[in-house]
Amino acid sequence: MTDKKLITPRKLQGFWELMPNEEIIFEDILDKIKNVFKINCFLPLDTPIVEYSDILLAKSGGDLDKEIYRFNKGDNDICLRYDLTVPLARFASMNYNVLDFPFKRFQIGKVYRGERPQKGRFREFYQCDADIIGESLPLTYDAECIKLYEPCFKALGLEVEVEISNRKILAGFFESLGLTDKTIELMVIVDKADKLSKVDFISLLKSSGLNEEQIESLLKILNAKGNFTDIIQKVKNITDNTTYQEGLSELATIEKRLQAMRMRDDTYCYNLAIVRGHNYYTGTVFEVYIKNKRNLGAIGGGGRYDNLCGNFIDKQVQGVGMSIGITRLFDILKSENMVNLQTSSVKVGIITFDEESLSYGLNLMIQLRENNIKADILSEEKSFKAKMKEANRKQIPYVIICGEDEVNSNTYALKNMETSEQVSLTLSKIIDMLIKNNE
Repeated sequence: MTDKKLITPRKLQGFWELMPNEEIIFEDILDKIKNVFKINCFLPLDTPIVEYSDILLAKSGGDLDKEIYRFNKGDNDICLRYDLTVPLARFASMNYNVLDFPFKRFQIGKVYRGERPQKGRFREFYQCDADIIGESLPLTYDAECIKLYEPCFKALGLEVEVEISNRKILAGFFESLGLTDKTIELMVIVDKADKLSKVDFISLLKSSGLNEEQIESLLKILNAKGNFTDIIQKVKNITDNTTYQEGLSELATIEKRLQAMRMRDDTYCYNLAIVRGHNYYTGTVFEVYIKNKRNLGAIGGGGRYDNLCGNFIDKQVQGVGMSIGITRLFDILKSENMVNLQTSSVKVGIITFDEESLSYGLNLMIQLRENNIKADILSEEKSFKAKMKEANRKQIPYVIICGEDEVNSNTYALKNMETSEQVSLTLSKIIDMLIKNNE
Protein backbone atom coordinates (compact mmCIF):
# COMPACT_ATOMS: atom_id res chain seq x y z
CA MET A 1 0.00 0.00 0.00
CA THR A 2 1.09 3.56 -0.67
CA ASP A 3 0.65 6.53 1.62
CA LYS A 4 -0.16 8.75 -1.36
CA LYS A 5 -3.37 10.68 -0.79
CA LEU A 6 -5.76 10.13 -3.68
CA ILE A 7 -7.72 13.05 -5.15
CA THR A 8 -11.43 12.37 -5.47
CA PRO A 9 -12.31 12.55 -9.20
CA ARG A 10 -15.07 15.10 -9.72
CA LYS A 11 -16.14 17.77 -12.18
CA LEU A 12 -17.65 21.21 -11.82
CA GLN A 13 -21.42 21.21 -11.50
CA GLY A 14 -23.27 22.25 -14.63
CA PHE A 15 -20.46 21.35 -17.03
CA TRP A 16 -21.22 18.85 -19.75
CA GLU A 17 -19.70 15.42 -20.23
CA LEU A 18 -21.09 12.52 -22.27
CA MET A 19 -20.43 8.82 -22.35
CA PRO A 20 -18.89 7.61 -25.65
CA ASN A 21 -22.15 6.07 -26.93
CA GLU A 22 -23.91 9.38 -26.21
CA GLU A 23 -21.13 11.33 -27.91
CA ILE A 24 -21.62 9.26 -31.08
CA ILE A 25 -25.27 10.32 -31.27
CA PHE A 26 -24.48 13.92 -30.38
CA GLU A 27 -21.83 14.25 -33.08
CA ASP A 28 -24.22 12.70 -35.59
CA ILE A 29 -26.74 15.43 -34.72
CA LEU A 30 -24.07 18.10 -35.25
CA ASP A 31 -23.07 16.63 -38.62
CA LYS A 32 -26.67 16.56 -39.85
CA ILE A 33 -27.26 20.20 -38.88
CA LYS A 34 -23.94 21.29 -40.41
CA ASN A 35 -25.01 19.71 -43.68
CA VAL A 36 -28.27 21.66 -43.63
CA PHE A 37 -26.38 24.92 -43.05
CA LYS A 38 -24.01 24.18 -45.92
CA ILE A 39 -26.85 23.34 -48.32
CA ASN A 40 -28.39 26.70 -47.39
CA CYS A 41 -25.14 28.50 -48.36
CA PHE A 42 -23.84 29.33 -44.87
CA LEU A 43 -20.05 29.33 -44.37
CA PRO A 44 -18.29 27.85 -41.30
CA LEU A 45 -16.65 30.10 -38.69
CA ASP A 46 -14.92 29.46 -35.36
CA THR A 47 -14.18 32.25 -32.88
CA PRO A 48 -12.21 32.19 -29.59
CA ILE A 49 -13.87 30.99 -26.40
CA VAL A 50 -12.43 34.02 -24.57
CA GLU A 51 -12.96 37.67 -25.52
CA TYR A 52 -11.97 41.00 -24.03
CA SER A 53 -14.63 42.00 -21.50
CA ASP A 54 -15.44 45.35 -23.09
CA ILE A 55 -16.21 43.49 -26.35
CA LEU A 56 -18.40 40.82 -24.84
CA LEU A 57 -20.26 43.14 -22.46
CA ALA A 58 -20.98 45.77 -25.11
CA LYS A 59 -24.58 44.71 -25.50
CA SER A 60 -25.39 42.21 -22.76
CA GLY A 61 -27.31 43.87 -19.94
CA GLY A 62 -30.05 42.54 -17.64
CA ASP A 63 -29.52 39.43 -15.55
CA LEU A 64 -27.05 38.08 -18.09
CA ASP A 65 -24.25 40.32 -16.75
CA LYS A 66 -24.43 38.41 -13.46
CA GLU A 67 -23.94 35.07 -15.23
CA ILE A 68 -20.83 35.90 -17.26
CA TYR A 69 -17.53 34.23 -16.34
CA ARG A 70 -15.16 37.20 -16.06
CA PHE A 71 -11.57 37.18 -14.82
CA ASN A 72 -8.16 38.83 -15.17
CA LYS A 73 -5.11 37.22 -16.74
CA GLY A 74 -2.13 39.54 -16.38
CA ASP A 75 -3.28 42.96 -17.55
CA ASN A 76 -6.17 41.54 -19.58
CA ASP A 77 -9.79 41.74 -18.43
CA ILE A 78 -11.46 38.85 -20.24
CA CYS A 79 -14.68 36.82 -20.32
CA LEU A 80 -15.76 33.41 -21.50
CA ARG A 81 -18.20 33.94 -24.36
CA TYR A 82 -21.84 33.65 -23.32
CA ASP A 83 -23.16 33.35 -26.88
CA LEU A 84 -21.86 33.28 -30.45
CA THR A 85 -23.53 36.44 -31.75
CA VAL A 86 -21.39 39.13 -30.11
CA PRO A 87 -18.16 37.38 -31.22
CA LEU A 88 -19.62 37.31 -34.74
CA ALA A 89 -20.23 41.06 -34.61
CA ARG A 90 -16.66 41.59 -33.43
CA PHE A 91 -15.34 39.37 -36.24
CA ALA A 92 -17.44 41.13 -38.89
CA SER A 93 -16.30 44.53 -37.61
CA MET A 94 -12.61 43.55 -37.66
CA ASN A 95 -12.90 42.11 -41.17
CA TYR A 96 -15.39 44.60 -42.59
CA ASN A 97 -13.17 45.55 -45.54
CA VAL A 98 -12.52 41.98 -46.71
CA LEU A 99 -15.87 40.25 -46.17
CA ASP A 100 -18.37 39.84 -48.98
CA PHE A 101 -21.76 41.06 -47.80
CA PRO A 102 -24.23 39.66 -47.10
CA PHE A 103 -21.98 37.35 -45.08
CA LYS A 104 -23.74 34.12 -44.12
CA ARG A 105 -21.99 32.07 -41.46
CA PHE A 106 -22.73 29.16 -39.16
CA GLN A 107 -20.91 28.25 -35.97
CA ILE A 108 -21.29 25.45 -33.46
CA GLY A 109 -19.35 25.81 -30.24
CA LYS A 110 -19.36 25.89 -26.44
CA VAL A 111 -20.56 28.93 -24.51
CA TYR A 112 -20.58 29.63 -20.77
CA ARG A 113 -23.07 31.12 -18.35
CA GLY A 114 -22.73 30.97 -14.58
CA GLU A 115 -26.39 30.36 -13.86
CA ARG A 116 -27.77 27.86 -11.38
CA PRO A 117 -27.60 24.37 -12.95
CA GLN A 118 -30.95 22.65 -13.29
CA LYS A 119 -32.68 20.20 -15.60
CA GLY A 120 -31.99 21.20 -19.18
CA ARG A 121 -29.83 24.18 -18.21
CA PHE A 122 -26.06 24.01 -17.95
CA ARG A 123 -23.14 26.33 -17.26
CA GLU A 124 -21.25 24.97 -20.25
CA PHE A 125 -23.25 24.14 -23.34
CA TYR A 126 -23.15 24.08 -27.13
CA GLN A 127 -24.87 26.67 -29.26
CA CYS A 128 -25.55 26.15 -32.91
CA ASP A 129 -25.99 29.42 -34.82
CA ALA A 130 -26.58 30.58 -38.37
CA ASP A 131 -26.41 34.34 -38.98
CA ILE A 132 -26.46 36.80 -41.85
CA ILE A 133 -24.51 40.08 -41.64
CA GLY A 134 -24.91 42.85 -44.21
CA GLU A 135 -24.78 46.58 -44.84
CA SER A 136 -28.50 46.46 -45.59
CA LEU A 137 -30.59 43.37 -44.97
CA PRO A 138 -34.18 43.14 -46.23
CA LEU A 139 -36.67 41.16 -44.16
CA THR A 140 -36.29 38.26 -46.58
CA TYR A 141 -33.24 37.25 -44.55
CA ASP A 142 -35.28 37.22 -41.33
CA ALA A 143 -37.68 34.82 -43.01
CA GLU A 144 -34.78 32.70 -44.28
CA CYS A 145 -33.45 32.25 -40.73
CA ILE A 146 -36.91 31.24 -39.50
CA LYS A 147 -37.38 28.82 -42.40
CA LEU A 148 -33.98 27.23 -41.61
CA TYR A 149 -35.44 25.52 -38.52
CA GLU A 150 -37.67 23.35 -40.68
CA PRO A 151 -34.90 21.43 -42.55
CA CYS A 152 -32.70 21.34 -39.41
CA PHE A 153 -35.37 19.57 -37.40
CA LYS A 154 -36.37 17.39 -40.35
CA ALA A 155 -32.75 16.17 -40.59
CA LEU A 156 -33.09 14.99 -36.98
CA GLY A 157 -36.44 13.32 -37.56
CA LEU A 158 -38.31 15.98 -35.58
CA GLU A 159 -41.21 18.34 -36.22
CA VAL A 160 -40.73 22.00 -35.31
CA GLU A 161 -42.88 24.95 -34.30
CA VAL A 162 -41.49 28.48 -34.41
CA GLU A 163 -43.18 31.34 -32.55
CA ILE A 164 -42.53 34.76 -34.09
CA SER A 165 -42.87 38.37 -32.93
CA ASN A 166 -41.24 41.79 -33.37
CA ARG A 167 -39.77 43.82 -30.49
CA LYS A 168 -40.87 47.07 -32.16
CA ILE A 169 -44.46 46.23 -31.25
CA LEU A 170 -43.85 46.32 -27.49
CA ALA A 171 -41.25 49.09 -27.80
CA GLY A 172 -43.77 51.20 -29.69
CA PHE A 173 -46.47 50.47 -27.12
CA PHE A 174 -44.25 51.58 -24.23
CA GLU A 175 -43.21 54.62 -26.28
CA SER A 176 -46.87 55.56 -26.73
CA LEU A 177 -47.21 55.53 -22.92
CA GLY A 178 -44.25 57.88 -22.47
CA LEU A 179 -42.16 55.06 -20.97
CA THR A 180 -39.37 54.93 -23.56
CA ASP A 181 -36.72 55.26 -20.85
CA LYS A 182 -38.11 52.12 -19.18
CA THR A 183 -38.42 49.98 -22.31
CA ILE A 184 -35.47 47.70 -21.47
CA GLU A 185 -36.70 47.23 -17.89
CA LEU A 186 -40.20 46.41 -19.11
CA MET A 187 -38.91 44.03 -21.80
CA VAL A 188 -37.04 42.09 -19.09
CA ILE A 189 -40.26 41.82 -17.07
CA VAL A 190 -42.23 40.61 -20.10
CA ASP A 191 -39.52 38.05 -20.88
CA LYS A 192 -40.00 36.61 -17.37
CA ALA A 193 -43.80 36.56 -17.55
CA ASP A 194 -44.15 32.80 -18.00
CA LYS A 195 -42.06 32.25 -14.86
CA LEU A 196 -44.21 34.57 -12.71
CA SER A 197 -47.71 34.36 -11.31
CA LYS A 198 -50.16 36.79 -12.87
CA VAL A 199 -50.30 38.72 -9.59
CA ASP A 200 -46.53 39.12 -9.41
CA PHE A 201 -46.32 40.02 -13.09
CA ILE A 202 -48.92 42.78 -12.75
CA SER A 203 -47.25 44.02 -9.58
CA LEU A 204 -43.93 44.43 -11.42
CA LEU A 205 -45.65 46.29 -14.26
CA LYS A 206 -47.29 48.68 -11.82
CA SER A 207 -43.99 49.33 -10.08
CA SER A 208 -42.55 50.26 -13.49
CA GLY A 209 -45.21 52.92 -14.08
CA LEU A 210 -48.16 51.22 -15.81
CA ASN A 211 -51.71 51.80 -14.62
CA GLU A 212 -54.49 49.21 -14.79
CA GLU A 213 -55.85 50.38 -18.15
CA GLN A 214 -52.38 50.29 -19.71
CA ILE A 215 -51.74 46.84 -18.24
CA GLU A 216 -55.02 45.62 -19.74
CA SER A 217 -53.89 46.83 -23.19
CA LEU A 218 -50.48 45.24 -22.71
CA LEU A 219 -52.05 41.91 -21.75
CA LYS A 220 -54.16 42.06 -24.91
CA ILE A 221 -50.94 42.30 -26.92
CA LEU A 222 -49.17 39.56 -24.97
CA ASN A 223 -52.13 37.19 -25.32
CA ALA A 224 -52.20 37.58 -29.11
CA LYS A 225 -51.11 34.23 -30.51
CA GLY A 226 -52.02 32.34 -33.66
CA ASN A 227 -51.93 32.87 -37.40
CA PHE A 228 -51.06 36.28 -38.80
CA THR A 229 -54.59 37.34 -39.75
CA ASP A 230 -55.98 36.58 -36.30
CA ILE A 231 -53.33 38.40 -34.28
CA ILE A 232 -53.42 41.51 -36.50
CA GLN A 233 -57.17 41.84 -36.02
CA LYS A 234 -56.69 41.68 -32.25
CA VAL A 235 -53.93 44.29 -31.85
CA LYS A 236 -53.73 46.62 -34.88
CA ASN A 237 -55.85 49.39 -33.31
CA ILE A 238 -54.32 49.42 -29.82
CA THR A 239 -52.11 52.40 -30.72
CA ASP A 240 -51.19 54.32 -33.86
CA ASN A 241 -47.61 54.80 -32.62
CA THR A 242 -45.23 54.73 -35.61
CA THR A 243 -42.82 52.19 -34.09
CA TYR A 244 -45.70 49.92 -33.07
CA GLN A 245 -47.26 49.99 -36.54
CA GLU A 246 -43.84 49.44 -38.13
CA GLY A 247 -43.46 46.25 -36.09
CA LEU A 248 -46.83 44.97 -37.33
CA SER A 249 -45.91 45.88 -40.91
CA GLU A 250 -42.64 43.97 -40.65
CA LEU A 251 -44.52 40.90 -39.41
CA ALA A 252 -46.77 41.19 -42.48
CA THR A 253 -43.68 41.09 -44.70
CA ILE A 254 -42.31 38.09 -42.79
CA GLU A 255 -45.61 36.27 -43.34
CA LYS A 256 -45.48 36.99 -47.07
CA ARG A 257 -41.87 35.76 -47.35
CA LEU A 258 -42.50 32.57 -45.36
CA GLN A 259 -45.41 31.71 -47.62
CA ALA A 260 -43.20 32.29 -50.67
CA MET A 261 -40.56 29.99 -49.14
CA ARG A 262 -43.18 27.26 -48.74
CA MET A 263 -42.92 27.07 -44.96
CA ARG A 264 -45.68 24.83 -43.71
CA ASP A 265 -48.46 26.64 -41.86
CA ASP A 266 -48.35 24.11 -39.02
CA THR A 267 -44.65 24.75 -38.31
CA TYR A 268 -44.97 28.37 -37.18
CA CYS A 269 -47.28 30.87 -35.53
CA TYR A 270 -47.15 34.41 -34.14
CA ASN A 271 -46.84 35.07 -30.41
CA LEU A 272 -46.45 38.73 -29.44
CA ALA A 273 -45.24 37.79 -25.94
CA ILE A 274 -41.90 36.70 -27.46
CA VAL A 275 -39.20 39.33 -26.76
CA ARG A 276 -35.99 37.28 -26.21
CA GLY A 277 -33.64 38.00 -23.31
CA HIS A 278 -30.85 39.87 -25.11
CA ASN A 279 -31.13 43.63 -25.44
CA TYR A 280 -29.35 43.67 -28.79
CA TYR A 281 -32.47 42.48 -30.66
CA THR A 282 -34.13 45.34 -32.54
CA GLY A 283 -36.96 43.87 -34.60
CA THR A 284 -37.96 40.33 -35.57
CA VAL A 285 -37.61 37.79 -32.75
CA PHE A 286 -38.54 34.13 -32.59
CA GLU A 287 -38.32 31.04 -30.40
CA VAL A 288 -38.42 27.38 -31.39
CA TYR A 289 -40.01 24.29 -29.83
CA ILE A 290 -40.36 20.62 -30.66
CA LYS A 291 -43.85 20.38 -32.13
CA ASN A 292 -46.51 19.32 -29.61
CA LYS A 293 -43.92 19.43 -26.82
CA ARG A 294 -44.01 23.09 -25.85
CA ASN A 295 -44.08 22.04 -22.21
CA LEU A 296 -40.43 21.03 -22.60
CA GLY A 297 -39.48 24.66 -23.16
CA ALA A 298 -37.79 26.57 -25.95
CA ILE A 299 -34.68 24.96 -27.45
CA GLY A 300 -33.59 27.87 -29.59
CA GLY A 301 -34.42 31.24 -30.99
CA GLY A 302 -33.03 34.34 -32.61
CA GLY A 303 -33.89 37.55 -34.37
CA ARG A 304 -32.77 40.81 -35.92
CA TYR A 305 -30.00 42.95 -34.40
CA ASP A 306 -29.46 46.05 -36.51
CA ASN A 307 -27.22 47.97 -34.11
CA LEU A 308 -24.83 45.35 -32.75
CA CYS A 309 -21.78 46.12 -34.91
CA GLY A 310 -22.25 49.82 -34.13
CA ASN A 311 -20.45 49.18 -30.85
CA PHE A 312 -17.27 48.35 -32.76
CA ILE A 313 -17.18 50.31 -36.04
CA ASP A 314 -18.70 53.50 -37.38
CA LYS A 315 -20.60 51.64 -40.09
CA GLN A 316 -24.18 50.60 -40.61
CA VAL A 317 -24.10 46.81 -40.33
CA GLN A 318 -27.28 44.84 -39.86
CA GLY A 319 -27.66 41.25 -38.74
CA VAL A 320 -30.20 38.50 -38.24
CA GLY A 321 -29.66 34.98 -36.97
CA MET A 322 -31.12 31.77 -35.62
CA SER A 323 -29.79 29.52 -32.88
CA ILE A 324 -30.44 26.00 -31.62
CA GLY A 325 -29.50 25.04 -28.07
CA ILE A 326 -28.00 21.71 -29.08
CA THR A 327 -27.05 20.68 -25.54
CA ARG A 328 -30.57 21.36 -24.29
CA LEU A 329 -32.07 19.60 -27.32
CA PHE A 330 -29.94 16.50 -26.77
CA ASP A 331 -30.79 16.46 -23.06
CA ILE A 332 -34.49 16.55 -23.96
CA LEU A 333 -34.14 13.81 -26.58
CA LYS A 334 -32.43 11.59 -24.00
CA SER A 335 -34.93 12.23 -21.21
CA GLU A 336 -37.88 11.68 -23.57
CA ASN A 337 -36.31 8.45 -24.96
CA MET A 338 -36.28 9.96 -28.45
CA VAL A 339 -32.75 8.74 -29.32
CA ASN A 340 -31.31 5.24 -29.37
CA LEU A 341 -28.23 5.25 -27.16
CA GLN A 342 -27.64 1.52 -27.67
CA THR A 343 -25.31 2.05 -30.58
CA SER A 344 -21.84 0.83 -31.45
CA SER A 345 -18.87 2.63 -32.97
CA VAL A 346 -17.82 -0.75 -34.44
CA LYS A 347 -19.50 -2.14 -37.56
CA VAL A 348 -17.47 -5.37 -37.71
CA GLY A 349 -15.81 -7.30 -34.88
CA ILE A 350 -12.98 -9.60 -35.95
CA ILE A 351 -12.31 -12.80 -34.00
CA THR A 352 -8.91 -14.51 -34.19
CA PHE A 353 -7.46 -17.57 -32.39
CA ASP A 354 -3.67 -17.65 -32.65
CA GLU A 355 -0.69 -15.73 -33.97
CA GLU A 356 -1.26 -16.74 -37.60
CA SER A 357 -4.96 -15.90 -37.59
CA LEU A 358 -4.22 -12.63 -35.74
CA SER A 359 -1.95 -11.50 -38.60
CA TYR A 360 -4.68 -12.56 -41.06
CA GLY A 361 -7.29 -10.63 -39.03
CA LEU A 362 -5.17 -7.49 -38.70
CA ASN A 363 -4.69 -7.40 -42.46
CA LEU A 364 -8.44 -7.73 -42.88
CA MET A 365 -9.12 -4.97 -40.33
CA ILE A 366 -6.92 -2.46 -42.17
CA GLN A 367 -8.47 -3.24 -45.56
CA LEU A 368 -11.97 -2.80 -44.14
CA ARG A 369 -11.01 0.54 -42.58
CA GLU A 370 -9.51 1.68 -45.89
CA ASN A 371 -12.99 1.15 -47.33
CA ASN A 372 -14.58 3.28 -44.56
CA ILE A 373 -15.94 0.25 -42.70
CA LYS A 374 -15.52 0.48 -38.92
CA ALA A 375 -13.73 -2.72 -37.99
CA ASP A 376 -11.86 -3.78 -34.86
CA ILE A 377 -10.13 -6.86 -33.47
CA LEU A 378 -12.01 -8.23 -30.45
CA SER A 379 -10.02 -8.83 -27.27
CA GLU A 380 -7.08 -11.12 -28.14
CA GLU A 381 -6.81 -12.90 -24.79
CA LYS A 382 -10.43 -14.00 -24.44
CA SER A 383 -12.08 -17.26 -25.45
CA PHE A 384 -14.27 -17.50 -28.55
CA LYS A 385 -17.41 -17.56 -26.40
CA ALA A 386 -16.26 -14.48 -24.44
CA LYS A 387 -15.52 -12.63 -27.69
CA MET A 388 -19.03 -13.36 -29.00
CA LYS A 389 -20.48 -12.06 -25.74
CA GLU A 390 -18.33 -8.95 -26.12
CA ALA A 391 -19.74 -8.39 -29.63
CA ASN A 392 -23.29 -8.71 -28.31
CA ARG A 393 -22.60 -6.39 -25.37
CA LYS A 394 -21.14 -3.74 -27.68
CA GLN A 395 -24.08 -4.04 -30.12
CA ILE A 396 -21.69 -4.93 -32.99
CA PRO A 397 -23.86 -5.95 -35.98
CA TYR A 398 -21.34 -8.21 -37.77
CA VAL A 399 -18.59 -10.57 -36.66
CA ILE A 400 -15.90 -12.01 -38.98
CA ILE A 401 -14.27 -15.22 -37.79
CA CYS A 402 -10.67 -15.81 -38.83
CA GLY A 403 -9.78 -19.42 -37.97
CA GLU A 404 -7.45 -22.01 -39.45
CA ASP A 405 -9.94 -22.97 -42.20
CA GLU A 406 -10.39 -19.35 -43.23
CA VAL A 407 -6.64 -18.72 -43.36
CA ASN A 408 -6.07 -21.81 -45.49
CA SER A 409 -8.92 -21.02 -47.93
CA ASN A 410 -8.28 -17.26 -48.01
CA THR A 411 -11.91 -16.61 -47.07
CA TYR A 412 -13.75 -15.20 -44.07
CA ALA A 413 -16.74 -16.39 -42.05
CA LEU A 414 -19.15 -13.45 -41.77
CA LYS A 415 -21.87 -13.71 -39.10
CA ASN A 416 -24.89 -11.41 -38.89
CA MET A 417 -25.37 -10.96 -35.13
CA GLU A 418 -29.04 -10.06 -35.46
CA THR A 419 -30.15 -12.97 -37.67
CA SER A 420 -27.36 -15.44 -36.69
CA GLU A 421 -26.85 -16.14 -40.41
CA GLN A 422 -23.24 -17.07 -41.23
CA VAL A 423 -21.65 -17.23 -44.69
CA SER A 424 -18.14 -17.81 -46.02
CA LEU A 425 -17.03 -15.05 -48.41
CA THR A 426 -13.98 -13.54 -50.04
CA LEU A 427 -12.76 -10.16 -48.88
CA SER A 428 -14.09 -8.31 -51.94
CA LYS A 429 -17.58 -9.76 -51.49
CA ILE A 430 -17.57 -8.87 -47.78
CA ILE A 431 -16.59 -5.29 -48.55
CA ASP A 432 -19.28 -4.98 -51.24
CA MET A 433 -21.94 -6.38 -48.94
CA LEU A 434 -21.03 -4.23 -45.92
CA ILE A 435 -20.84 -1.04 -48.01
CA LYS A 436 -24.26 -1.82 -49.52
CA ASN A 437 -25.80 -2.49 -46.09
CA ASN A 438 -24.30 0.75 -44.75
CA GLU A 439 -25.86 2.96 -47.43
